[in-house]
Amino acid sequence: MVRDSTIAPLPDTSGPPPDGEESGIQKNLTDTSESLYKEKLAELLEACRKNLKNFDEPMVTKALRLCYDAHKNDRRASGEPYFIHPFAVSMIVAQEIPLDDVSVACALLHDVVEDTAYSLEEIREEFGDEVAGIVDGATKISDIFKSREITQAESYRKLMLSMVDDVRVMLIKFADRLHNMRTIEYLPPERQLRMAKETLDVYAPFAHRFGLAKVKWELEDLSFKVLNREAYDNIKKLLVETRVDRENYIAEVVAPIKKELEKEGYKFEIVGRPKHIFSIYNKMIRLGKKVEDLYDLFAIRIIIDTKNDNDCFSVYGIVSSIYTPVPERFKNYISVPKKNGYQSIHTTVIGPTGKMVEVQIRTKGMHEIAEKGVAAHWKYKENITKTDPEIEEWVKWVSDVFEQHGDDAPKALMESFKLNLYQDEIYVFTPKGDLKILPKGSTIVDFAFEIHTQVGLRTIGAKVNGKIVPLHTKLVSGNQVEIITSKNQKPNPDWEQFVVTHKARNQIRKFQDEEQRTKILEGKEILQKHLAKAKLHVNDDTLSKFATTTSSGNIGKLHLALADAKVDADEIVTKLRDWLKPGGQEKKEEVVPKEVPYLDESRRQTGILIQGKRDDLLYSYAKCCTPVPGDDVVGVVTIGHGVKIHRRNCHNISQMQLDNRKERLIDVEWPGTEEAADYLVGIRIYGEDRPGMISDLTHVISSYNNTNIRSFSIDTADQMFDGKMTVYVKNTYHLSRLLEKLRHVRGVTSAERYEE
Repeated sequence: MVRDSTIAPLPDTSGPPPDGEESGIQKNLTDTSESLYKEKLAELLEACRKNLKNFDEPMVTKALRLCYDAHKNDRRASGEPYFIHPFAVSMIVAQEIPLDDVSVACALLHDVVEDTAYSLEEIREEFGDEVAGIVDGATKISDIFKSREITQAESYRKLMLSMVDDVRVMLIKFADRLHNMRTIEYLPPERQLRMAKETLDVYAPFAHRFGLAKVKWELEDLSFKVLNREAYDNIKKLLVETRVDRENYIAEVVAPIKKELEKEGYKFEIVGRPKHIFSIYNKMIRLGKKVEDLYDLFAIRIIIDTKNDNDCFSVYGIVSSIYTPVPERFKNYISVPKKNGYQSIHTTVIGPTGKMVEVQIRTKGMHEIAEKGVAAHWKYKENITKTDPEIEEWVKWVSDVFEQHGDDAPKALMESFKLNLYQDEIYVFTPKGDLKILPKGSTIVDFAFEIHTQVGLRTIGAKVNGKIVPLHTKLVSGNQVEIITSKNQKPNPDWEQFVVTHKARNQIRKFQDEEQRTKILEGKEILQKHLAKAKLHVNDDTLSKFATTTSSGNIGKLHLALADAKVDADEIVTKLRDWLKPGGQEKKEEVVPKEVPYLDESRRQTGILIQGKRDDLLYSYAKCCTPVPGDDVVGVVTIGHGVKIHRRNCHNISQMQLDNRKERLIDVEWPGTEEAADYLVGIRIYGEDRPGMISDLTHVISSYNNTNIRSFSIDTADQMFDGKMTVYVKNTYHLSRLLEKLRHVRGVTSAERYEE
């Protein structure tokens, strides 16, 4: 997790004091700290008794004691003892997002494993598997990547996977971030900006997804206050200046409604609904209006003490009989709840003096879920897990993010967050009347993939409300959509330009990548068949080198061209045969040396055995084929340069054998035990040129076995890229695994060993 502050150690008081006065100061500090601990313990226990359905007091007491002991030598940037932070998080979990006693204990322990000497196993031994599992899910993963963006994405991924098993992981993270934001002023400006942006981009949208309205609003306003202080202060000032007028107007609107509801015998509460500052700012920007011109600054909420949902519609009828409703602004979230479980009737009416007033009508139970979201269920249910249908609906989208992405897809995860966390929803129906909830702006193709992946892949057309429409048509709530499919249809790459859901985009990309890989394999098979027919035996490295001399430019493009019949296979074989003939490539005349020079002591190498033993002969590795441990190798005796170590299938070795120069070849081999050295090797990568591709490639390389990159060059044309790089590897296994990981990067069509 992102910490709210740097930890500053307290002065060391472990040694003997120089005099009695110092000893007294130390004792006073200890007494004060212990007194603060007891005060906070009493405060927490009281909050738990008041708000939690079940409460294990010994467990919470033990958790606070461990938290206090673990952090007792640490302070926050504000100067207060660090344990105050986990205590504050536990109070939020106990009061503002009331969960259960396990969550309170986990909130107290959420930084212990990350920041102190206590291990997760010790937490498990003291508190059991349930607490340990939640603490582990909420603990930040190690910073194993240099890129902050990648590290955060991996952290979110771990957190989300933990959340799918226990949703309390995310709720504790909300509480943690909320307290961090409430005390953000103590951080350096650059950290404030970074934390505020992350909160606005990720945490506030998550809170929205979980139905935590109050948490979402506060996170947004606190972030906005940091990111745009001037606008925040201006709006806040205007709201303060107009507060009395707004309250008087709301009272005037409420009076006749209240009178009628009392007359009908309803038990109810009517409150003014405050508009939070960030939402006001967004609406001002979107509509180009001033604060005073926004109608929904005047808003009321009617909360009915009833379990009958139909009472909400009856109350709507009463409100509509008093004030004229605006028909197009009526929304029924009771019959069709939002994905996060939110239920309410929304309407806008024309109030006194012609001003529009937004009215929300809901039951008391609906209101609690609207304010506290999934957390509200802890008051009524036991042992909530992801198998609960209501919880599954909230975490389903998390599983979708990982449907097509593994550990190497953090950027795709972040993209999915931004696409799907915080969008308004539309409600669309199948021909059979089944409801599908999609992000606002979704198209026919998004709807098709929401039904089923195969339906999306085979979509050729659609009818909306009985009329044929283009596939890029944006849907609106209430549309009834019929998808038309064909077995012969394939996704069009252009679809990616207009779809908005992560599921549609991921499936389209996956199909295109798989299709291109299939074509490359098809082209490779075509070439191999023609080579076999011509009785021409050429290894992959030689083919890769030859491909650079063709119009295709590299082996991947050559295979694609063969599969698409853009080049003739027989013509390629003819060109290859000519290229392999003596004189077809530049050759250097070499003279057989009479003897092999020896190394002086300071220049000896220890990576190879020559003629079965480790000798003092001068040798080096050939740059034409860059051998590494695991390759079948052979030595070539040269003039003045000792023995050149080549791969046995190197083109130059094949040429020497053809030219009857075998007498210069000597046996060499790798030692039986693996050396710790790094060996330089060339890699050639071809694929789709897209934003972030270089970053993805270098991340995969550097994160696998700490592979170092020596050089990297890339050329682009026709939306494709051709990259060459040299890297250091330990052996052929290291190289093969690295190539395998590179081939799984989105958009990469080939990654092969490359000879220079």
